[in-house]
Amino acid sequence: MAGVFGGLVNPSAQPTLTDMPDVDLVSPPPESISTIAFSPVADHLAVGSWGPDVRIYDVGPQGQSQGKALAPHPGTVLDLCWTKDGTKLVSVGTDNAARMFDLLSGTSTQVGQHDGPIKCVRWFEMPQGRILATGSWDKMLKYWDLRSPNPLAVVELKERCYTMDVKNQVLAVGTADRHIQIFHLSNPITPYKTVPSPLKWQTRTIALFPNADGYALGSIEGRVAIQKNYSFRCHRKDQTPGGKDQTLVFSVNDIKFHPVHGTLATCGSDGTVSIWDKDARTRMKTFNAVPSPIVSASFNHTGTIFAYAAAYDWSRGHAGNVPSQWNKVLLHGCKEDEVRKRPPKPAMGHK
Repeated sequence: MAGVFGGLVNPSAQPTLTDMPDVDLVSPPPESISTIAFSPVADHLAVGSWGPDVRIYDVGPQGQSQGKALAPHPGTVLDLCWTKDGTKLVSVGTDNAARMFDLLSGTSTQVGQHDGPIKCVRWFEMPQGRILATGSWDKMLKYWDLRSPNPLAVVELKERCYTMDVKNQVLAVGTADRHIQIFHLSNPITPYKTVPSPLKWQTRTIALFPNADGYALGSIEGRVAIQKNYSFRCHRKDQTPGGKDQTLVFSVNDIKFHPVHGTLATCGSDGTVSIWDKDARTRMKTFNAVPSPIVSASFNHTGTIFAYAAAYDWSRGHAGNVPSQWNKVLLHGCKEDEVRKRPPKPAMGHK
């Protein structure tokens, strides 16, 4: 059976994905991948890139994949989010617009607009309706009720929006100049608090804890802060050239929490993924050293599949886009011992 832009691979006779090496997603975009997102209710994976349009795939339990739909979006796609029921996908990017694609009807509608590129988009539901939040490099956060062409509210941020997450009734925004702004959605216009990042370098990604009582923050300096407790180093490589100790430091490009166990995955420009138990302060697994940065990642809704995109991130300009750079999405079958939290250590004096 042929898909929209790629056929099925890895037929069902194959072993389960957890018993296989990580599987390539079929027919990735030709341009550098920028962002990926699984549907919250089905194994539909959306992939955006530095080229136009968003590709949506069906992903099977053995890692087989098939093109399902193509959502139009001119220009570079910088972020994606699904509606809660998984019937619609919202994409944002350098065309300064937010566009909603209806998976059932195949139609696309513009649902938001900024004066600069839109870096982040999130969907949430409140008693008064379903709301879309967009954060832009124009330093504005806008809330949209999709029944109206005008924003429901506009908030001026401290700086350009770099990253955003929403969970329960909390929205967190990381901006340029290391500002972190937290909003309670009962009062979404006024920040509940604005604090400096505990990390010394530029904020790259933020992810709220599953119960929204804190957040994990990643920076370009290969470090993650777990608020409110501690920070740890990651995505670094120790080298000793000429007898002199040196450490290569890589950006933390994405952080994702497991939907069942609450462990977290960090993805770095060193081409690796690590899975952590933040409460036990333990790294449980590191896998796949690939020749390109890991730019984005997503767990499926059951937490059995972890998708991660290896692509050039353009941090070194056009000259860095050499033929050895990968541009693909890989599917990893999650084993329980990789993603389940560690049991607490017994108290002193107990066996």
